Amino acid sequence: MNKRQFWLVVLVVGIAGLLTAGYQTRQRAMRDGSITVVGSTALQPLVEAAGEQYAGDHLGVFINVQGGGSGTGLSQIQSGAVAIGNSDVFAEEQSGIQSKQLVDHRVAVVGIVPIINPKVGVTNLTTTQLQRIFDGTYTNWRQLGGTNVPITIINRAQGSGTRATFERWALAGHQVKTAQAQDSSGMVRSIVSSTPGAISYVAFSYADKSVKKVALNGVSPTNRNVTTGKWPVWSYEHMYTKGQPTGVTKSFLNYIQSPRIQTTLVQQLGYISMSQMQIKRSVSGEVTPVR
Repeated sequence: MNKRQFWLVVLVVGIAGLLTAGYQTRQRAMRDGSITVVGSTALQPLVEAAGEQYAGDHLGVFINVQGGGSGTGLSQIQSGAVAIGNSDVFAEEQSGIQSKQLVDHRVAVVGIVPIINPKVGVTNLTTTQLQRIFDGTYTNWRQLGGTNVPITIINRAQGSGTRATFERWALAGHQVKTAQAQDSSGMVRSIVSSTPGAISYVAFSYADKSVKKVALNGVSPTNRNVTTGKWPVWSYEHMYTKGQPTGVTKSFLNYIQSPRIQTTLVQQLGYISMSQMQIKRSVSGEVTPVR
């Protein structure tokens, strides 16, 4: 065997080993009951944390959680590529999704809030002002009583449930200008915190001290105001399955909806548990009291 033949054999053996390892990993995941959950980045921190706790209580199980946005979560679960698709919007709201094939499991509520760079110097905006920022009418924060710095809009990508919620309930469907778009809530927060004059929007759970939360029409963005309906910019956090869940998928959904997680982890991470809501909202937007 010459040198070239030797290295060819080594390469073939190596590839075979990788393929075997990959097959064994997939088989082990199927045997142990591991599942993949994809979608909303607003919901991702909660599902990741709950998944880690669940795996700790169920040895041999792994909950693989990925982002990608609500549109990705819904398309992936519709195709059967994943066990659960996470979404900030109802499946009925997403174009191209056959919602009747999917089962909705609501695990929390999340408020969505406008965030700005802390040096902007603005604490409250009216709905009209917010609309005129995002349609490009206002171009400098001094027009709104802030510092003399240009307004930089950071949007979420198309297909983002956070974006759909913000445009529907904060901007009342008002047309927005083309602007830089990001897939990740964490990246949006990072850009706003480091960019003078930047504005965007994130779930309450992402709005830390590196950015400034903005009140709307004099109403503060608090969980309490969401539960009573005073703060209208919020969404359910949906975990969709294709048909009724079974096995580990069913067990994990029951776990994340359990009082143990709803009264601890959900609230600790800045979400609102379903039991805290004093109102409910239909896919058409009708708001009624919880009875």
